[in-house]
This record gives sequence, C-alpha cells and structure tokens, in this order.
Amino acid sequence: MTWIPNRIFVFALALGGLPLAAETPAAAIQRGRAQYVQACGFCHGEDATGNRAPDLVRSPLVNHDVNGDLIAPVIRNGRPDKGMPAFPLSAAAVSDIVAFLHARVDESLHSAHVSNDYPAARLLTGSVQAGRAFFDGAGGCRACHSPAGDLAGVAAKFTPLDLEVRFLYPRGAPRTAAVTTPGGQTFEGRVVHLDEFTVAIRDSGGWYHSWPRSQVRVTVHDPLAGHRELLAKYTDADIHDLFAYLETLK
Repeated sequence: MTWIPNRIFVFALALGGLPLAAETPAAAIQRGRAQYVQACGFCHGEDATGNRAPDLVRSPLVNHDVNGDLIAPVIRNGRPDKGMPAFPLSAAAVSDIVAFLHARVDESLHSAHVSNDYPAARLLTGSVQAGRAFFDGAGGCRACHSPAGDLAGVAAKFTPLDLEVRFLYPRGAPRTAAVTTPGGQTFEGRVVHLDEFTVAIRDSGGWYHSWPRSQVRVTVHDPLAGHRELLAKYTDADIHDLFAYLETLK
C-alpha cells in the first residue's frame, strides 16, 4: 500500500519509532533519577557515567534494552558474581529507573547539554593492546578501516566522547532497500522500518510505502552493517579497549 501519514507519524517513523520523549514522560524520568541516585548512584555514578562500577550510558545491555526487558532483571536479581546486590524495588520504581537510563543514553547521543569536554580520563579505562587486538581480530575493523588511512589522526579530529559515540553509532549512508511486489513492481528507497513482519521505505520522491514482509521480496543494502552487528557482540571490555586504542590515533 502507498499512503501519506500525518506529520507527527512521519516524524516518528523518521526516527525509527516514536520519539523517546513521547514514550517516556518527564515525570517518570525525574522519579527514575531519584530512584537511581538512591539505589545505583554510589557505584555507577549519579549521572550513570560510572564510578566504582561500569558506565551505564555506554553499556551494551542498557543500549539493547527494550522497555526494561534487560535492565529490570539485573536490578531485581543483581549480579552477585560482580558484587552487585539485588534491589527489591517495585515494578513502578524499576520502570522509572529504566526510563531515566534511556533518557541518559538519548541525552548523551543527541543533546547539547552533554559537554563536548567530557574528559578522556573518564573514558580511558581499557587496554590499548587489547583494543588493537580487537581491531585487528575479533572486531573485524581492519577489513574496512586503516589506522594509517581513513582513521589516521581520528583522535585529534573528535572529542573523546564524540569519538566513542561515532564508532558505536557511526554516521553515514542510511540503509536502503529494493522491494519487489508480487506483481513484479519494484520500489527503492531509504529504510524507515524493517522487521520480520513489516518493511517500510521512503522513496526519492518522499513517498512512504509499507508492505507485510511475507508478501514481498526485499533486498537490503546497509553500508554500516558491520557496525550494527558489533552492537550485539560488544562487551563492556571490548568498548573500553577499542576506545583506548582509537584514542592513540592522533
């Protein structure tokens, strides 16, 4: 089907879903901040950027969480093997903490309120040697990038925080898709939504198209596929180590 959605829905789809502010009321975030500081701030830092325990803003678990599916079990059950106790909080309190953490992640990625002068010392907790090994080996980074080529001087071009954000969530050409209908007609455009049930694109003329996946053939081109795959594989140590290595490329 082909249709033109209302302006609010276009904005939501352009972001790959509803904006965070629409899904997470400010009141829940404020309640979550208070709950978080009381229960978690001593170890993870009052701004969630780490202290005695890891930085949660950059945590793969937090970034992969959907509506608390990953965060909530950790809060309730703890991580005894890592010295984290369980917290017997109500479902509402846990939900508010989840809202706060997602707001902090969103703020760190998109908000001017996060200082560009975030100190490198707060981020440099990894091993340069391990980061180089990950770059050359398990991460597969060298297949597309070169420290002496496209990454030469990269640490001098960006602030420490921006450098880390860029390798975790790189900016570049968006995913595109060619969708062929049962009648043989092909539509091409930027991917707006793609899952096992639905594919939606916006073509070069700005028109929005959506189909059930089961009814069409879809070919996706994703220039950043390697980076997206790594998001599901990174450990906290991998992120810290890789950043430490990239920070040496000045």
